Amino acid sequence: MLVALTIFFLTLLLVIWQPKGLRIGTSAMLGALAALAFGVVSWSDVLEVVSIVWDATLAFIGIIILSMVLDEIGFFEWAALKMAKLSGGSGTKLFIYSLLLGAVVAAFFANDGAALILTPILLSKMKMLRLDRKALFAFVMAGGFIGDSASNPLVISNLTNILTADYFHIGFWEYAKHMFWPNLLSILASITVLYLYFRKSIPQKVDISILKEPKEAIKSPVMFWLSWLFLALLLLGYFIGDLYHIPISIFALGGALLFLALGARFKAVKPLMTLKIAPWQVVWFSIGLYIVVFGLKNAGLTHQIANIISYLQSQSQLHAIYGTGFLAALLSAVMNNMPTIMIMDIALDHAHAVHLAYANILGCNLGPKMTPIGSLATLLWLHVLANKGVKIGWGEYMKVGLVITPPVLAVALLGLVGQ
Repeated sequence: MLVALTIFFLTLLLVIWQPKGLRIGTSAMLGALAALAFGVVSWSDVLEVVSIVWDATLAFIGIIILSMVLDEIGFFEWAALKMAKLSGGSGTKLFIYSLLLGAVVAAFFANDGAALILTPILLSKMKMLRLDRKALFAFVMAGGFIGDSASNPLVISNLTNILTADYFHIGFWEYAKHMFWPNLLSILASITVLYLYFRKSIPQKVDISILKEPKEAIKSPVMFWLSWLFLALLLLGYFIGDLYHIPISIFALGGALLFLALGARFKAVKPLMTLKIAPWQVVWFSIGLYIVVFGLKNAGLTHQIANIISYLQSQSQLHAIYGTGFLAALLSAVMNNMPTIMIMDIALDHAHAVHLAYANILGCNLGPKMTPIGSLATLLWLHVLANKGVKIGWGEYMKVGLVITPPVLAVALLGLVGQ
């Protein structure tokens, strides 16, 4: 157990701090090699890990590639400008509409898509509107929070969702049906709590006349209109794939590559450049980190967590849902939500508590917002902001995250009671 824990925490340290530009996938694979070298995991474990994560990671890459193509044609900038114009210059409406836009992007393009693509667009618009430091901080923090808190409704909304759905063989429709109310409650609670927290920092009026018209953001009108049809067909494809038990990556990655080819056909994107900058490191990150987590399973940690879950189940449904949700949230905040979702999924399986997978997902998607190291999306988000000249310290971040996250999670978990 000591060796497995040491390898795990050293791997996590490398992933978070990235010394000398060491990439997250490389760090995770180094941890996996260490786990193999010290006998913490076997080669049969490695094969099992690959069989678990291949679909999820390829699907996630597909979602990001699709987001990148849409970004290239001006889709997200058009949406951001449209949202700003609809506010009519009201600071409160602009704040709420920004959160709703973030929720929609997170639902269909994953929380990492919101962090990588929507954050810089919204930030540039906020700066253009000449918002002061307090207002800018309010909009940026709220946008970062909603990206994770609203990444629950569909399997494709978060890598944690895809991994769990694959692990427990949860279908696309079954997942969406169970998470509809929890996600709706999460969005409503997020908007309410964020507005109450930042209300004094939100300006009453903003001069939206400074912003260009939404149609001016569209770089390829043909691709822009095709994208609406394509996204509708892709969503339909997910449901059809569910009926015939087709891996979600076939539609997510296959659809993204098809859309990329369309973009190249209409000279809207440079396909080789898009493929080159796609987050392929996530593949090695998922495989490597899961191998390290398997070492913790082999050492007995997941068995201990399974005992806690079994005890919670013996009390009541309410105890089981809230206990699992907040346990996942605390573990995610301390040691990142990717290893947490993996550890908790295995523990739930051992405890014969598949029905608590949704509580686990909510905890792993919302809990990370308590600390800057809680999720890959937050680390990416902070990196994007730092590159744009907006630096948020750990203390400054946690002052908001620790206050906002628990009540939103408590409300979201309420949507699972009675299911």
